[in-house]
Amino acid sequence: MTKQLENEFSYYLKNQSELVKRYAGKFLVIKGIDILGVYDSDMEALEKTVKDHELGTFLIQFCSPGESDYTHTYHSRIAFV
Repeated sequence: MTKQLENEFSYYLKNQSELVKRYAGKFLVIKGIDILGVYDSDMEALEKTVKDHELGTFLIQFCSPGESDYTHTYHSRIAFV
């Protein structure tokens, strides 16, 4: 994530519980501390938002409880000795 989108992601994390109550299962477009739109798919969110906002100036985030939709865990098959 670019440094310029840290504010948007921080806003999402800070307000995640409330956002999930309102928008669970939707894709949110966040710019600053504003929700620009709520969409059913990430592609729809992107296609509609780039009409009025430059790429890299907004965050598209799937709205769900917990960390699973913004964290990834990788496992290696190599054993370190």
